Amino acid sequence: MTLLKQLALALALIAATVAGWIAYVPSATAVLDRAGLLDLLGMEAPAQEAAQDRRGQRGGDATRVVTATVEHRALADRITSIGDGQALRMVTVRAETSGRIIEVGVASGEKIGAETVIARLDDRAERIALDRARIMRDDAQADLDRLSQLADTGAVTSVRRQEAELALRTAELELAQADYDLDQRTVRAPIAGWVGLIDLEVGQRVTAQDALATITDRSGILIDFRVPERVIGQLATGQPMQVTPLAMPGTTLTGEISAIDTVVDRASRTLRVQGRLDNAADMLRSGMAFSVALEYAGDVMPAVDPLAVQWSRDGSFVWAVRDGAVARVPITIRQRNTDSVLVEGALEPGEQVVTEGLQTLRPGAQVTIEGAPADQSDNQSAATTGRRQL
Repeated sequence: MTLLKQLALALALIAATVAGWIAYVPSATAVLDRAGLLDLLGMEAPAQEAAQDRRGQRGGDATRVVTATVEHRALADRITSIGDGQALRMVTVRAETSGRIIEVGVASGEKIGAETVIARLDDRAERIALDRARIMRDDAQADLDRLSQLADTGAVTSVRRQEAELALRTAELELAQADYDLDQRTVRAPIAGWVGLIDLEVGQRVTAQDALATITDRSGILIDFRVPERVIGQLATGQPMQVTPLAMPGTTLTGEISAIDTVVDRASRTLRVQGRLDNAADMLRSGMAFSVALEYAGDVMPAVDPLAVQWSRDGSFVWAVRDGAVARVPITIRQRNTDSVLVEGALEPGEQVVTEGLQTLRPGAQVTIEGAPADQSDNQSAATTGRRQL
């Protein structure tokens, strides 16, 4: 009697275990159906599970995945450097002579043209000297004219006439010198541009070589920067460059290389390069710092979607779809961009690599591409069936 109780208890535990298995494991009914135990237990296999079981007996459905096309792109070699900006032209105007200022012709920050009067110095003495030189020249000219008329009569020797000609030439030189001295009393702008801060007042006395004003032509900005010697062969005047003022992080401007130095610095192994940037909007100033970027097209290599790149103990790889199945292709990442990753690997342009549905893939697993044309899906199914029959 005790044995029968133990047997009944064991059967009850087994029944409870099977019931729990069926309740919590959806695939349990399929397993019991394949073992022929559903009829013994008085249960029927659900139509969906039966269909899944039949598909399992045929080898299982292909995994549905999303893919992206492999492209070929050039590897971008990007060189960045920090450069200093300077105005296209900048001149410090100095006084040529000493004197007292009687007129100031410009104001701080004003834009002026070439030959604009910056300041005038007291020039009364120079004007007197100019008038005296003009009188001496006129007297020497009259003396020479009189001697020329007398020369026809033979009353004047050739030596006397030569002396008169020399006196006239000397008077003309003195007149030119007096005119030059008077012109030096007016200080003019040698170039067009913007006047810097000035500190000039009428009545102020200046000496020779005193700085009166700084004129800056900032219609263009020259940027001095350095590049590594490995790109010397790729540099050329007129080559475009991307420039970002460090004071304006969101602003990117386009300039060009205007000059290239001829000597590589031995200490840094870099070459000095000068670029030019248009400043028609007048938002840049001399002395500003700039980030300069130069881009060169490198080797052409496969480009894949960033989502396709996977990692394992052996390194990075992608799943390539070939003849309806996936193949694991090892890759080496060469460059990361926002929309693609340039890699080295056995990939051809136009190939499909898996970007979604990667979790259950194994080498040789059959896949169906989401969104693929119907004829492509039919061809994949036919190829899969043929391989299974073989």
